[in-house]
This record gives sequence, C-alpha cells and structure tokens, in this order.
Amino acid sequence: MEEKLTEELVKHLAWLARLELDEAEVKSFTEQLSKVLDYFKILDEAETEGIEPAFNVLELSNVMREDEPGPTLSPEEALANAPLKEGEYIEAPRMV
Repeated sequence: MEEKLTEELVKHLAWLARLELDEAEVKSFTEQLSKVLDYFKILDEAETEGIEPAFNVLELSNVMREDEPGPTLSPEEALANAPLKEGEYIEAPRMV
C-alpha cells in the first residue's frame, strides 16, 4: 500500500519536528518532499542483484587519532561560564 504525501502529513511532520509552517510553506514542502519520495521510487527500481554492498566507495581506513587522555579542566575552569552552580556541579532545571 502506497501512501500519498498530503499537506496534513507535512503539517504532522512539522509538528513532530516542532516547526511552525505557514500555508505557503506547507504547500511548498509538500511538493518538494513528493519529488524526493518519487526519486526514491526510481532508486528502488535499480538492479542490485549480485552487487556487494559498499559501505564506503573510497578505499579509506580509520584516520582518527588514538584516544589518549590529555589535560582536563579544573572544576573552577569548567564552571566559569555556567549560569547556575551548586558546589562543584552545574545546576540545571529538572527535566521530568
């Protein structure tokens, strides 16, 4: 079952993403996202039988440095710009 992208669905996605869109933006995004989804349909039709998955098209290896401990900040330095402090901790509002 194929679901068509509707303005209501775009409004719902915007609500989930906490975006406020006016009617013109909803229309525009409905058209743009429909084109993107249509392109994915074209990609779905590509023949991939017998093709090994490529995780990276370039022959790269891990180029990150070793994870080695280095100098750390003192509690005073770490808290220097904190708006609220309690002892050696950053105070934050309760999230629950």
